[in-house]
Order: sequence, then structure tokens, then C-alpha cells
Amino acid sequence: MRYLITGGAGFIGSNLADTLKLHHKVTIIDNFATGRPDNIKDLKNHSNITFIEGSITDADLMYDITKGIDGIFHQAAIPSVPRSVKDPITTNEANITGTLQLLVAAKENGVRKIVTASSSSVYGDTPSLPKVEEMQPNPLSPYAVTKLTDEYYGKVFTELYGIQTVFLRYFNVFGPRQDPASEYAAVIPKFITRLLNNESPTIYGDGGQTRDFTFIADVVQANIKAMESEATGVYNIACGRRISLNDLAQTLMEITNIHRPILYESAREGDIRDSLADISRAQAAFGYKPKYTLEEGLRETVAWFMKQ
Repeated sequence: MRYLITGGAGFIGSNLADTLKLHHKVTIIDNFATGRPDNIKDLKNHSNITFIEGSITDADLMYDITKGIDGIFHQAAIPSVPRSVKDPITTNEANITGTLQLLVAAKENGVRKIVTASSSSVYGDTPSLPKVEEMQPNPLSPYAVTKLTDEYYGKVFTELYGIQTVFLRYFNVFGPRQDPASEYAAVIPKFITRLLNNESPTIYGDGGQTRDFTFIADVVQANIKAMESEATGVYNIACGRRISLNDLAQTLMEITNIHRPILYESAREGDIRDSLADISRAQAAFGYKPKYTLEEGLRETVAWFMKQ
């Protein structure tokens, strides 16, 4: 098959390309707004990989690179709640305008299917747990609004034009290639790198907030299974278990054998308190089932960071 991965130099996109390159022709597009050249330095030389530097907001480029493509894994986005709070315009341009340009190009070129990265943030802070796809969305940040808007656009394009669209609501993805250096880095790479530097991990809030963390290999599996199925619509992709940030920090201290006191700072705007997914819908639709426990994923992630 011929696949396109937008945001292919990013954390999730590059891991996806690494798996797909074994059996498929893959075109990667990235403008390095949040993706990193290091993530694809080995991929670019592979015979099944074509890399294009460019933006998904470029309508002409989107039209050109979707010609002859069987399916699109749409991972490109500005994926940060705090950044969207600080700069909602840029987040909107990348996440909504870029997605719409891609959908239009895919429609015009007869692409069969688009599997897109959505987010658990669309649920907001509704107290009901676990989160199920039928819940009323309650976005608390511009980032969450963009992801929910993308889902609505996808539904409309499926109903009006017949292009299959799937939106995977990721819950706190972690693993190798995740960038710990960004101001907006996710909690696990930040905790790991601070511990490996013999520094205290920092928690925003009291640390009692909980998250349903998902290892990257399970996210890759979910994307490929969704693409190969006839499923359309919205699906939670997670582990289906939650852990507090305090317990997460303690677990990482045990894995690294580095113990430091936790530093606490004020909670951040737009962050939710608790997160837990019901993943039964994805399992029924395309056979998604997590293969990694949280601790197994954390051990692989720590090992990767120690090699860097």
C-alpha cells in the first residue's frame, strides 16, 4: 500500500513510519514546527520512505502529495494544551485549517481512508469515568476545541463525500522519541530526564490527578488496525487503567533507582483532573487491545532515554 504520514517527524508519526516501512511505501511530510530531524534521520535513507518538508496548510502541496495514496495517517498538529492557551491562533491554523486542507485534497484525489490523531482532551473535566465516546464533549482549551472540530469535519466528509475517516482519541501517549526538551513536553519524558540528571521531578498541582497512559507501540497498533478495517468514527485509544502523577513519579524512581523529592508548582490552566478511557469500542470495531502494561512501557522508555 501507499501511505502518507503527516507529522511524520514527530513522536507518534516517526514510530508509525518505522513500522509501516517494512511492508509499505510511505511518504512523510513535516515542517519541523514540532517534529524533530533526529526522529527520521535513519528513516530517510530507507528505500520505502519518501520525505517531503512542508506544511499541511499548503493546499497545493496537499493536493500533489495525496495523488495515488491509499490511506493517510494524519498526525500533524501543534499538540500542546499550554501552548494553545498561550497562542490559540497558531494552534487553530495548524490543527483545523491544516486538517481541512488535507481532507479536501484527499477527497479530490480519491483517497480511501484517513486515520487522524484526536485527543482525550475533548472530554474536558466531566466527572464521569471511564470516558466513553458517546459522552457530551466539554473542551477546556483551544487545543481541545481544534481536535473536536476536526472530528466534526471528518464526520461531514464521510457523510457527504464517502471518504472513510477515523479519529483516535489518544490518552497520554508516551515512549521512545518523545521530546523532553520542549517547554510543553509531556510529563513522562520530563520526569525521566530530570531523574536521569539527578534532579527532582516537577508536578503541577497536588499530584493526585490521574492519567490513563498509553505506550507508543499500542498507539501504532491502533492506527494500523483502524486503517486496515472498514471502521469509521471516533474511538478511544488508551490502556484502560489510570495512575496518579505522584505514583507515576514513584514508579519511575524505582525503575531508574534514582530517588529525589517531588517539587510541586501551581496547577496549569486547561489541565484536567482525572482521565480514564473505556476502550471497548475500538476493540469491537478493529481489534484494538493494549499489549503493554504501564510498567513495561515505562521500562522500555527509560531504557531508550538512557541510551540517548
